[in-house]
Amino acid sequence: MQVKIFDESHEKDLETDINDFLKEEKRDIIDIKYSVSTSVFSEEQIYCFSALILYK
Repeated sequence: MQVKIFDESHEKDLETDINDFLKEEKRDIIDIKYSVSTSVFSEEQIYCFSALILYK
């Protein structure tokens, strides 16, 4: 079993990264964990979109 972790500041970038990873070669995907976190820096709200893929 292996893992691949993705971390992006925009959900569309995360989507693109995951789709590219899945196109590379046939993998037996076991699970995908998705997470969103937010923080505030000064007056700016910052988002972090991440995913962990478990595969064989």
